[in-house]
Amino acid sequence: MSENTETAQVLIRPPIAWAVAVVAGFVLDWLEPLPFVPEDWPGGLIGAVVFVLALALAIWAMDVQTRAGRNVPTNRPTTAIVDGGPYRFTRNPIYLGMFGGLIGLAIAFDTPWLLAVLVPFALVIRYGVVAREEAYLERKFGDAYRGYRRRVRRWL
Repeated sequence: MSENTETAQVLIRPPIAWAVAVVAGFVLDWLEPLPFVPEDWPGGLIGAVVFVLALALAIWAMDVQTRAGRNVPTNRPTTAIVDGGPYRFTRNPIYLGMFGGLIGLAIAFDTPWLLAVLVPFALVIRYGVVAREEAYLERKFGDAYRGYRRRVRRWL
């Protein structure tokens, strides 16, 4: 096995899953455009704001992890439990940022297909990534992780 067995062994790297979801949403929109944002709304602006806020959350979370000396990529070992910054409120701020990014793009480009692909993307993240990460963190950090899990919600 080429990957380090001291990792969460996630089903797919989250940035790859996100990129696949974005491409799939735009391909579906190209095949069958279905506008959903009311014409009198500034959809591009609203979507851009949502996207930038989601991106800011993900960047903040990655910065907090990096400053704590923790590896961000899922294919590298986790070295610490990070409970500062956005990790005080949610155990998965990067993934929430990815979800928000899809929503922002859907609004900005006026395509509900990006919202439709959000469902399978969220299922892959929840069961193929987060579940494996949680099991790995519990094995690696034991009571320290269980305590963190009791204090902080998985999502919001």
